[in-house]
Amino acid sequence: MGTLTTGGLEGVVAGRTAICTAEAAGDTLFYRGFDVADLAAQASYEEVAYLLLYGELPNAAQLSDFRTRLAGQRELPPDLKTLLERLPAAAHPMDVLRTGVSVLGCLEPESEDVTALAERLLARLPAMLLYWHQFHTRGQRIDLGSPAADLTGHFLHLLHSRAAEEIYRRALEVSLILYAEHEFNASTFAARVITSTRADFYSAIAGAIGALRGPLHGGANEAAMALIASFGGADEAEHGILERLARKELIMGFGHRVYKRRDPRSPIIKQWARRLGEEARDTQHYAIAERIEAVMRREKRLFPNLDFYSALVYRACGIPASLFTPIFVIARSAGWAAHIIEQRQDNRLIRPLAEYVGPAARAYVPLAERP
Repeated sequence: MGTLTTGGLEGVVAGRTAICTAEAAGDTLFYRGFDVADLAAQASYEEVAYLLLYGELPNAAQLSDFRTRLAGQRELPPDLKTLLERLPAAAHPMDVLRTGVSVLGCLEPESEDVTALAERLLARLPAMLLYWHQFHTRGQRIDLGSPAADLTGHFLHLLHSRAAEEIYRRALEVSLILYAEHEFNASTFAARVITSTRADFYSAIAGAIGALRGPLHGGANEAAMALIASFGGADEAEHGILERLARKELIMGFGHRVYKRRDPRSPIIKQWARRLGEEARDTQHYAIAERIEAVMRREKRLFPNLDFYSALVYRACGIPASLFTPIFVIARSAGWAAHIIEQRQDNRLIRPLAEYVGPAARAYVPLAERP
């Protein structure tokens, strides 16, 4: 076990899990023993979500039933729709999802197997996000159904009001697989801490969303897209990044607290960013991103993490930048739920110690005697 440091518990073992391992030594990532690269290449998001929730990959019948259950739970309660309409158009979408989950906890309090709740939430998060988004951007109360059997196809159908082309649907699906789980990251640990108090499922998910709301955890893909889009070409990008580094500015989308040489997910999403750029005959943003990557490696020995090239994938899919981090929520909800279930199975209140660095013991001085 590591010792307490000032670096945010870096190196400290905070618990045990059978769900996921992010191995710093080999820069690898496994979901219940399966290499994430193999899952991203061959699996659907529903297969991965099922794996995280139930411990094994589904067979064909189990996968079909799982998709049917998810598709049958996309509709939102009328009271939740009313609330989404009344939330401000200027609200941050992450706040909308956090509030929506809390309201669901009031409308449908936990009274059943948590896995069933996890499935329902997985089905409803895209509907919740896009019902609010479309109402406030287009003035429409959209139909939350769609012909798409899969979550990514459903999401893109609600966003664009048409069936998604397969290359874009699959690119988004791969990103969801890569974001689905990542061991004891900040939001997952927040969910486990809340669960350890015997709080309800919705409270743990709302807390996880709150943790992901912070820019040091979620939001790097949105910041990365803003950075890439701020340059008119690769040479301008190199000059701009060097200037930012000289000012000691933080470049979002680079480095990782666990991985030391590379983020194993980054090459996978980078390949999809290139493919989508070529499909749209818009390779300039990809060229800019590659140049930024090269400068960061040369100057700071930092590598792009998953967020950096995910930004290009989401942009190519026609997804507004404000929805980038909420997509992270949709993907990671399966991982959060798996950790909530695991924490409940062998629960003990999570209560670490703190290293006190304040004043030594002091005597109380009456108010009248203080200088």
